[in-house]
Amino acid sequence: MFNGIYKGKRVLVTGHTGFKGAWLFLWLKKLGAEVKGYSVDIPTSPSLFEESGLNNEVGLKSLDIRSYSNFLEVMNTFKPEIVFHLAAQSIVKTCYEDPRLAFETNLMGTVNVLKALEETPSVRSAVFITSDKCYENVEWEYGYRENDRLGGKDPYSASKASAEIAFSAFSRSFFVNDSGTRIASARAGNVIGGGDWARARIVPDCVRTWSNGQAVEIRNPNATRPWQLVLEPLSGYLQLGAQLFEGRAGLSGESFNFGPKEDTCLTVVELIEEMKQTWGGGEYFVNSPKNSQSEAGLLRLCCDKALSKMNWRAVLDAKETISMTTEWYKNFYSSSGNRTKEYTLSQIESYENLAHERGHSWALR
Repeated sequence: MFNGIYKGKRVLVTGHTGFKGAWLFLWLKKLGAEVKGYSVDIPTSPSLFEESGLNNEVGLKSLDIRSYSNFLEVMNTFKPEIVFHLAAQSIVKTCYEDPRLAFETNLMGTVNVLKALEETPSVRSAVFITSDKCYENVEWEYGYRENDRLGGKDPYSASKASAEIAFSAFSRSFFVNDSGTRIASARAGNVIGGGDWARARIVPDCVRTWSNGQAVEIRNPNATRPWQLVLEPLSGYLQLGAQLFEGRAGLSGESFNFGPKEDTCLTVVELIEEMKQTWGGGEYFVNSPKNSQSEAGLLRLCCDKALSKMNWRAVLDAKETISMTTEWYKNFYSSSGNRTKEYTLSQIESYENLAHERGHSWALR
C-alpha cells in the first residue's frame, strides 16, 4: 500500500483525537508507521479515539496547536519524517459561537506548524488538511478547482481560506525547490463514516437518535452534498504524503481537492432514506429554524488535478459509502463488548481490497 512508504517511518498527526484524525492514526499504524499524535483534547464523547482504545495505547497529553513553543518541542523530540496537520476547529456552528478561537486555531495553528517545519530538518513531507469550505461559494453547479477564488461568509470558511493563504505564502517564501521539506495542502468536505459523534452533523444526529428509538430532527432537508466515506480523502492524503516523500515533481507547494464520485451528491433526505435501508428503519421530521445561520446549499469539488498529477480517484459509489457508514454505527450500538478497533480496521481492510480490485494505484500489491 502506498508503495510501502509509511512502513517504519516516524509520522506526526495533529488532531489525532478527532474523527478523521483517529481513522488516519489507525490506518498509519496498520501500514507499519511509528505514529505520534498532537491534540489539545478529545472533542466528543463518545469518540473513536477512546472507543478504539487509542487513549490506552498512546495516551493524551493536552497540547494546544496555538502554542508554537509546545509544538516545536514535540517536533524536535520526535523528529518526524512525515507530518499530517488536521488539528482544527471543524464544526461550523462552534466557529459561529467562538469565531476568535476558530481563527486562532485554524489560521495561527497552521502558521505554527509551517514555521516549525522550517526548524525541523527531519521532515521530508507534510500535508495540510483544510476544507472544501475554503472556496468562496457561489453555489454554482460546477465543481470548484484548486485555482478558484478563496473566501468565506462564515468564520469557519473564512478561517480555512486564511489557512490556505498562509500555506501558499510560506510555500513560496520558505519551501522552494532546494528545500528538503515538500509540502502540499488538501481540501475535502462532507465526510461521513463511523466514529463521528460531532454535534450538528446529520449522520451522528441520526444514529444517536435512532439508537434510542426516537425520530431525528433535520434542519435543511434539501441541502445537497457530495457525501464521501472518511477513507476516501484519507487515501488521498496518504497518497499525497507518500508521493511528496518520494520527491515526485509537480506536487510540492500545490493544493489538491479530494472528493467522491458524482453519484454521491445527494440531498439530506436522500441520505437519510438510504441510511434507513441499512439501519433497518428510523424516523425523522423537518424543523427549519426561521433565523438559522447561513449554511451552503450546494458545494462540490473538481478532482481532476488529483487524478492527473497523482492518479488518485474515489473508490466507492453512494450506496457503498452510506452502507459502510451505517454498518459501522449499527455494529457499534449492537455489539456486546468493545470491538470498535477490530471493526474499524476491518473496514480499512475492506476498503483497501476494493481499491485493489478496482485498480487504484495506491492499493497495488
